[in-house]
Amino acid sequence: MPEHDVTARTPVAIIGGGPVGLALALLLDAQGVPCVVFDEGDASFDHPRGNTHNARTMEHYRRLGIADPIRALGLPEHQATDVVYFTRYSGYELAALPMPSGAEKRKAVASAPADDQVPEPLHRANQMYVERFLVAHARTRPRITLRYGVRIDEIQPDADGVSVRHAGGSTRARYVVGCDGGRSLVRRSAGIAYTGERTLDQDILGRKATAAYLRLPTLRRDLLGGRDAWSYWAVNADVVVNLIALDGADEFCLLTSSLDPDAFDAGQLVRIVRSAAGTDLPVEVLGHRAWTPGAALVAESFGAGRVFLAGDAAHLFTPTGGFGMNTGIDDAANLAWKLAAATHGWGGPGLLDSYSAERRPVALRNTAAARALNQNLGAIDRPAALDDDSPAGAHARAAAAALLGTLGEQFASIGVQLGARYDGSPVIRAEDGDTPPPDSLTVYTPSGVPGGRAPHLWLDAGRERGSSLYDRLGTGFTLLRLGASPPDGAALCAAAADRGVPLTVLDVPGPVGRQLYGRPLALVRPDQHLAWRGDRLPRDAGALLDQVTGAG
Repeated sequence: MPEHDVTARTPVAIIGGGPVGLALALLLDAQGVPCVVFDEGDASFDHPRGNTHNARTMEHYRRLGIADPIRALGLPEHQATDVVYFTRYSGYELAALPMPSGAEKRKAVASAPADDQVPEPLHRANQMYVERFLVAHARTRPRITLRYGVRIDEIQPDADGVSVRHAGGSTRARYVVGCDGGRSLVRRSAGIAYTGERTLDQDILGRKATAAYLRLPTLRRDLLGGRDAWSYWAVNADVVVNLIALDGADEFCLLTSSLDPDAFDAGQLVRIVRSAAGTDLPVEVLGHRAWTPGAALVAESFGAGRVFLAGDAAHLFTPTGGFGMNTGIDDAANLAWKLAAATHGWGGPGLLDSYSAERRPVALRNTAAARALNQNLGAIDRPAALDDDSPAGAHARAAAAALLGTLGEQFASIGVQLGARYDGSPVIRAEDGDTPPPDSLTVYTPSGVPGGRAPHLWLDAGRERGSSLYDRLGTGFTLLRLGASPPDGAALCAAAADRGVPLTVLDVPGPVGRQLYGRPLALVRPDQHLAWRGDRLPRDAGALLDQVTGAG
């Protein structure tokens, strides 16, 4: 893009080049829509942030053809991803929550039954590694223009588009999406406020906290005995520290509320790490930042006119549970196809309005779940005797272990990951009497009731690329014809052709898919959510299509 005072044009301008903005750009590219990504940073991504790419996010990466290279990032494939709690790293182990390695997850997928619902298991890789990959991949896509090091000064929407003003001039966009974080210029320009809770008043990951990037060359070898894990907690009367393994060797991300980030002192941080370790191990501080645990903030609206919000600009999470970035990428999946439909001319006037109606309730649900999980940490008791080699110490450790053993639900949140639903959306057509499955943090129940994620199905004996139902869905809508002799879909195909709506027909002849979906016909949206199902097409197939594309 030019760097002098001219006006360039693009269908979509994305403000914020973190993982949500980059995912949105890649999803738009897959729909044939050019975009420009602006970010005032330099794309170095040199500080650890989120570590969890959940099962739904990995499905989106699979759609983009990048799940496998992302799985190659982060911890070594054979390293267990356990969560382990110690009094100190040289002291007593209080509890351990076993978690599988990447290799074990791959093996489980290879032997999964046809109706298994997790084709892409959760992956642990720090966000900074994945961001670097996403930038490099986006640079290979000719429809994506990346403009890092450009600060946006002003967003000016009008009836025909949006002017994005910056030091290099102005970019004229049909739509603008703010993926620019908790202090979003886009959200403030649109006059949209956050509502919700800002922090938690507790000693363990409450109030203000510090995240630090550390190199600890002797920790794993000398104190942990090579103990493989992803998350190592030290919990004692003096400090509480969580060390998250980044590379399986000597690099870690530290999270603690035992250090005031407003008065950061590297020497004090080193002392806290050594207190957590119980010995004077070498500590190299590579970076640090402040963060606020306990936040559960959601924007009052996710869009106004031609301006939309996604990711932290729309919702701010406490990191517990790893829901924040993943909810943002699911935002991008919902918004991308709707922007594409509007750009290509087949989306109706109500389609983009459905973005906020569908995604805001999910954000409220997910931020509340993360805050509740974070509150659970505040119940951990840390008596002075916890470290003692004494009957009192043994009793205190047993009590702590019993409580810590109940915290596993934050690491088993498959209901949050896959269970988002858009019931009541104006672009979903459900039948009278359809009952969605109960919502759950830890249980995902596949359902053919429109509004939820289309139930997954392996279509052949292989478990490779092309074997998943999701691999065979079209980039637009897909009509599934399920079972041995499903009804004809010709009327819907004709209506789609008349309206320019992209529609693929996919026959799934076996009994398993018919049982999962509960009807012989099901219409899947581009974001893999179910728009409609039925025993036969409605008499007016065009009216159905008009509704689910926002034209009805």
